[in-house]
Amino acid sequence: MNDQPRRRPAKPHRRPKKDPVRFLAFEALRAVDERDAYANLVLPPLLRKARAKGDFDSRDAALATELVYGTLRRQGTYDAIVAACIDRPLREVDPPVLDVLNMGVHQLLGTRIPTHAAVSASVELARVVLGEGRAKFVNAVLRKVTAHDLDGWVEKVAPSYDEDAEDHLAVVHSHPRWIVSALWDALGGGRAGIEDLLEADNERPEVTLVARPGRSTTEELVKALGEDNSLPGRWSPYAVRMAEGGEPGALEAVRESRAGVQDEGSQLVAAALAAAPVEGRDTRWLDGCAGPGGKAALLAALAAERGATLLAAEKQPHRARLVERSLAGNPGPYQVITADGTRPPWLPGAFDRILMDVPCSGLGALRRRPESRWRRRAEDLEAFAPLQRGLLREALKAVRVGGVVGYATCSPHLAETRVVVEDVLKGRGGEPVEAEWIDARPLMPGVPALGEGPDVQLWPHLHGTDAMYLALLRRSG
Repeated sequence: MNDQPRRRPAKPHRRPKKDPVRFLAFEALRAVDERDAYANLVLPPLLRKARAKGDFDSRDAALATELVYGTLRRQGTYDAIVAACIDRPLREVDPPVLDVLNMGVHQLLGTRIPTHAAVSASVELARVVLGEGRAKFVNAVLRKVTAHDLDGWVEKVAPSYDEDAEDHLAVVHSHPRWIVSALWDALGGGRAGIEDLLEADNERPEVTLVARPGRSTTEELVKALGEDNSLPGRWSPYAVRMAEGGEPGALEAVRESRAGVQDEGSQLVAAALAAAPVEGRDTRWLDGCAGPGGKAALLAALAAERGATLLAAEKQPHRARLVERSLAGNPGPYQVITADGTRPPWLPGAFDRILMDVPCSGLGALRRRPESRWRRRAEDLEAFAPLQRGLLREALKAVRVGGVVGYATCSPHLAETRVVVEDVLKGRGGEPVEAEWIDARPLMPGVPALGEGPDVQLWPHLHGTDAMYLALLRRSG
């Protein structure tokens, strides 16, 4: 007779179940981290592929999009919460593990997904992409996270405002401290304004369309979208907002490049340059940094209405091809070339209007590219500075006397906006240029809170646009 205790039969090994929505969101987050990709470029093809395989419906796509963008926007806050739940420095957590954790924290604290479902789905994802051992770690951390809601965690992990205002805002609103400081300097004012701006950066931006004049109308876009999915633009006469989202590329006018997706701030900048008074001839226009082509397409349409010609120049060949695609079918004369605006192939004084929308930090578009806030460093601005000044200096040489140059940038950082213009006009780092400021504010009719002028700074929390900057300069000698 065998006196040995009977062993329980081992549990059958269960293969982890792959959740296509969360797996796709994880793939997108890894691409952002590993390849410095942008979510707005990585996610759409992944969603199209999933739809083609029959794995996704519109609700699945909406959840995957929320998981990706919500995790990226709140990464700073979630990092602080995870750090409070583990017994090692956050930097020692492997990035794929941190992606799964932060996505789980977002489901727990930033969505209406039930707690048990958020934890179990995150642990199951960890089993699939990380393995059983790391899945146990994910489970332990997320169960600690369930102890508080978002407000409770923020109260625990953020320093008080009185103790350290910038660090408090950085943790609460999930922005690096240096960006909080830079935005606060540019905005001025007290606590309420900067908190409103940081909150606006964490909101999902609307999809805004532009009806290119002479090629499409806002009425056509509203009809194509349906009245339930369309809102008028706040400020631009060419804008239509998509109330419920959707796929802009499904619209005939967008497919034919008669309309496009374009933030209202970008539309206002192009329209203001086109409306600025010039002295004498007005037949030759230049977009000197034209990629990817949104402003160039609007300028080309406005130029065509007046019998003017647009030259669109872009340094990067692949971006120049995007410009060609945006301008395809424009009825007016235009030309797209690959050229460096700091070493221009055109002659001095050749143009009547010039737009220089210069490369920049992109701090004005953090709503659309939330990963930029974690990728940029304060020292990056030093690298942009010579380029921005060089492009503006050459633009002022390329415009004729009496013509107008628009210096634009999708950043409110003072080092990329007014400081650049003042340095060029005063000859710091080069020969001074004889030019005078034009008050840009009257050229954006109906838009409030544009500042003291003569330049203009748009803001997400005040205008619902990207934080676009515009200075208009008339060549005087």
